[in-house]
Amino acid sequence: MLLAVDIGNTETTIGLFVDAELVAHWRITTDSQKTADEYAAILYGLFRLEGIERDRVSAAIISSVVPPLTPAIAEAILERWGVNPLTVGPGTKTGVPIRYENPKEVGADRIVNAVAAIKKYGAPLICIDFGTATTFDAISDAGEYLGGAILPGVMISLESLFTRTAKLPRIELVTPKRAIGRTTVESMQSGIVFGVIGQVNELTRRIRAELAEKATVVATGGLASTIGPLCEVVDVIDSNLTLEGLRLIYELNA
Repeated sequence: MLLAVDIGNTETTIGLFVDAELVAHWRITTDSQKTADEYAAILYGLFRLEGIERDRVSAAIISSVVPPLTPAIAEAILERWGVNPLTVGPGTKTGVPIRYENPKEVGADRIVNAVAAIKKYGAPLICIDFGTATTFDAISDAGEYLGGAILPGVMISLESLFTRTAKLPRIELVTPKRAIGRTTVESMQSGIVFGVIGQVNELTRRIRAELAEKATVVATGGLASTIGPLCEVVDVIDSNLTLEGLRLIYELNA
């Protein structure tokens, strides 16, 4: 059984694979203050909730955009299962040529997403990850990672309105019924949700034009199922894309 862990700025996504089948997956809050022992206890608890025998893990892989936390998660896995996880980084085989000016600047999760998206949907494509940041990744028809765009994530935008203004409240992310809000809360929801949709549609159109190809648009990340269906440019919603990419990269490097 392969344990795949994607450490994001806000959430950490965990998946268990038996061969190519994702048999269980979870999302937990990323907390860089937690120790390896605490994460080991969390992992053990998740396994128990699903009734999975903890000694079945024989391999593990990690991708991370929170470098200080990576050693703690790796130590937790080693402590619980005696498995030294593969960590995605420079030198890891991915099968995807990176055409960024400095390939080391590209977040591991963006490359992992690209690997899975190419395998599942073909190239060219645009991968949009609705996470802490909303990222756009462009893949050429030759399967090359070209680059993309980075926006503040939906929840960051919501939190900024609350923390940086004197009178605006903290609100729940709800899809508004209309663009013209009749209350402050409705107005904020309209601005955030429809604003993000506008950003996604326009940026995707521009990236597609630069690719000069009919690229498939794949949405993933924690808010993909909320925002993705509202965006006219999104072709596919695949919330587990990153976990699938981790499995593929592990198999390539095993």
